Amino acid sequence: MYVVHVDNSKFFQKVMKVFLTELGIETISYERGEDVLDAVEAHKISCIITGLELADMSGEDLIKKLMFASYGMTIIAVTGSDDDIRAQRLGELGVKATIQKGGNWKEKLREYF
Repeated sequence: MYVVHVDNSKFFQKVMKVFLTELGIETISYERGEDVLDAVEAHKISCIITGLELADMSGEDLIKKLMFASYGMTIIAVTGSDDDIRAQRLGELGVKATIQKGGNWKEKLREYF
């Protein structure tokens, strides 16, 4: 089982990888959505944690592509924004949770693992 984390911030990728490793979860990190789409084909991925700003596309576009392809994995969005309308729209796309990076994001994310 792999969890994929995609975010355009190398710093946040490192923070997320350390956090998930502490939970005993093997993580693959990417900056680009296209790399995630390739990884889904190559690995048994159970969960994708995505930022909404990626190096090559928006997180929303990545989510739409994943849902359209019906991979059936859990998708969690982690964002610096507290936009409730965006969170609702992401939920309608099938995102399990939208978590804000500030504050207690680790505790909220831990609920899913």
